[in-house]
This record gives sequence, C-alpha cells and structure tokens, in this order.
Amino acid sequence: MKNKIFILILLAWAISCNAANMLQIYLPREISISSPTPNLGQVAIIRGDEALARKAEEVMLGEFSAPGQKITINRSVVLSRLACSGIPAGKVSFTGAEELTILQQQQVINGQKFLETAITFLTENPVHNSVCKYNAIRTPEDLIISGTNGEIKFVSRLANSNLKNQVKVVVTVYCGDKEAGSRETVFMLKYNCRKVVTTVDIPAGGIISSENVRVENIVSNNPEPENWAVPYGLAVKRAVAAGTEISTAMAEAVKPAIILKRNQNVLIKVDRLGLLVTAMGRT
Repeated sequence: MKNKIFILILLAWAISCNAANMLQIYLPREISISSPTPNLGQVAIIRGDEALARKAEEVMLGEFSAPGQKITINRSVVLSRLACSGIPAGKVSFTGAEELTILQQQQVINGQKFLETAITFLTENPVHNSVCKYNAIRTPEDLIISGTNGEIKFVSRLANSNLKNQVKVVVTVYCGDKEAGSRETVFMLKYNCRKVVTTVDIPAGGIISSENVRVENIVSNNPEPENWAVPYGLAVKRAVAAGTEISTAMAEAVKPAIILKRNQNVLIKVDRLGLLVTAMGRT
C-alpha cells in the first residue's frame, strides 16, 4: 500500500515538474489590436515557465499592410513560429479556438463627414460674396484610419481650379500630430444674380425705364458682372415682346436725334464781343 502511495506521489511530482516546463496558450477566436505588427503576447494568454512565456510573447505573427486587413492564424502556424524562436512543439499545449483572426483597431471616417467639413469651410470662407449654394459633384470615399491614438482633427484648404464656377476643397485628417490621409471634394457653385425682364412690348429704339421693365432675382451658374446695372436710359436695338429678358447685347445708348439734313437752308449766327452777325446758309 505504501509503495502504491509513493508511486502516485512520484507520478504527480513528475507531472508537476513537466507542467512547470510547459507553456499553456489560450487562443481567442477573434481579437483587435492597435499595433501594425502583432505578436503572440498581444493576442493570446500565455501561462507556464516565465522564461519561456516571455520568449513566446515576443514571437511575431505578421504585419498589417493595408487598412481593413485581417490576419488569420491557426495552432500549427503558432507552433511553427514558436519553433523558429527555439520553443519546441512538445513544450506547448493549447486551449481556446483552433483558429485566431487578428484585426487592427481602426476608425472609419465616411465621405459624408468630409463633405460636411468642406461645406462648413466654404461657408466660413466664401470664394465670392454672391455664392448661395455649393453642389458637390460626388461624395468623397471613406477613409480608414488604423489605430486611434491621438485626437482626430480636420484641416481644410482650397485647391486650384481652372473653372470659374467650380471650387475644390482638400480636407486633411490628422490623428494627433500625424497626417492620416486626405480627401478632395469638387463643388459646382451657384450665385445670386439679377435679370431685367420687360413688362410690356417695347418698340425698336424704345427707352428702357422702370415703367416698362422689372428686376428679378435669379440663381445662376456664373457670378454677376461687377459693373452690372439696370440699363435704365438705354434703348433697345429691336422690338422686344413683354416677358423678354433684356441682355447687354440687346440695349445701346440713345442716338442723338437728327435735326439737320443735307442741303437744308439754315440761319448762321455769330455773337462775339458785342458783335452780332447773321446770314443765311446751306448745310
């Protein structure tokens, strides 16, 4: 009986000693980390020999090369990486999942946020005082920021545009002091303008006045010329029907009335220094 007890104690001691030199690794099914280069210590729970555990924690499991990427490893891959670091498979036991998916902690800034930020910037820094609306040609693509260390900040600026009725805004995202990415948004501009419309029929040569035209407010793709004015006092070049918009090309200065004709008899009068001379003449 005593021999049996001694043998059981000896076996328990042997098992205990063997367990002390073993590593127990728990693998979760999925985990998210902030580092772009995950190691075993970041994704698994490791128990056992302290020296082996510290060595196992430093085993690298890959690298994230693109936003949104996943790294999937199984127990065989972990054993292979441990073996490369000098930890044989015989000293490792596993619990938990058969396969582990590693995700990188990230934040998605959607295109609508870039659009709203750009419009706010234009509202506070208008490119023209008559702009009344900004129409985005398209919504920017989403931006994925890997890691969330630091405060997220948005910085907007105008970009060069060759078209008068377009404006480009570049919104850059900073995570702390580090630039995380940028998006460009193109807007078509709408301007508050005015136009002159006839209220009655005006004959050719008729003078434009407040009695025969009205001024209407409109929205245009182009800004109003700086020297624009209601053409009061100008004459229409041709007959214009009521309800017609008067453009600049349709009006001209009033021509002086012709009061003399060729070969017309006229009175010539010279009044100078108290001397008055009159005579009949012909144009």
